[in-house]
Amino acid sequence: MADQPLTVFARLFAAGFYGVSSFLIVVVNKSVLTNYRFPSSLCVGVGQMLATVVVLRVGKAARVISFPDFDESIPRKTFPLPLLYVGNQISGLLGTKRLTLPMFTVLRRFSILFTMLAEGLLLKKKFSRPVQLTVFTMILGAFIAASADMSFDLLGYLFILLNDVLTATNGAYVKQKLDAKELGKFGLLYYNALFMILPTLLLAHVTGEMQKAVEYESWSDVFFVTQFVLSCVMGFVLMYSTVLCTQYNSALTTSIVGCIKNVLVTYIGMVFSDDYIFSWMNFIGLNISIAASLAYSYITLTEEQSSKAPENSKLDIKGKVVV
Repeated sequence: MADQPLTVFARLFAAGFYGVSSFLIVVVNKSVLTNYRFPSSLCVGVGQMLATVVVLRVGKAARVISFPDFDESIPRKTFPLPLLYVGNQISGLLGTKRLTLPMFTVLRRFSILFTMLAEGLLLKKKFSRPVQLTVFTMILGAFIAASADMSFDLLGYLFILLNDVLTATNGAYVKQKLDAKELGKFGLLYYNALFMILPTLLLAHVTGEMQKAVEYESWSDVFFVTQFVLSCVMGFVLMYSTVLCTQYNSALTTSIVGCIKNVLVTYIGMVFSDDYIFSWMNFIGLNISIAASLAYSYITLTEEQSSKAPENSKLDIKGKVVV
């Protein structure tokens, strides 16, 4: 019984930690890439990878954390997570740069649909009709909002939809890898980032983004540098919180928390974002998607609790028989 409150607290803390982290990184990345017009999403991604590798290596050296040393089996144990990780990171940054915050968040709700598909294929999970209905309503709201998006950007839409697919696939694979208990959460984070630093640097060099980043004029601006460094650190914090939430809960729960966080980001973006253009159809679509996402979160959580109730009653009965 003593472990049960601790487990509940750990699950709630992991979910809350992920929600706060994902909220902060969206705001900071939007500021760096849109407000300050930093020219390279790839270089922001590299900074986030470097921060992850450095923090975890220092933590291991100080014996605060532990993860396996590199050997020839590590690439096999991590694959395909490094590819999903870098694709997820870069597509998210590119989408953040090109879209308004409200449309960014409403299009991110496609990740729940893709998470359901990924968990169904990889983890053989099944979902109830009410859950399917709320997800359909979320997607319908997203289509209505997109149909009246006055700042429509095709590339931005494609980047976010790609990000949704990669987020869902990554979440399901992370759960699968964590259940295997081969590398642990710190090992997955460390090697995911380590394996993709050089390929991403090479891509930044080939595309010319590295040169643009070096020549960027605001490196002397203390406020910009502070937010850039915060973006790099928050990249690690977000990855860690995602893995933690998935480990203590599930990939679907991680998507739910992200969905609730998006409600806050949507309304903040409407009020404070300079690039959001109001229209009634867009506003109605956004709110349909928001209402459906809240209903979805409630249904999935209540279904999870009700499914665990019979298991707990069986355990109690067994305990009484033994006594």
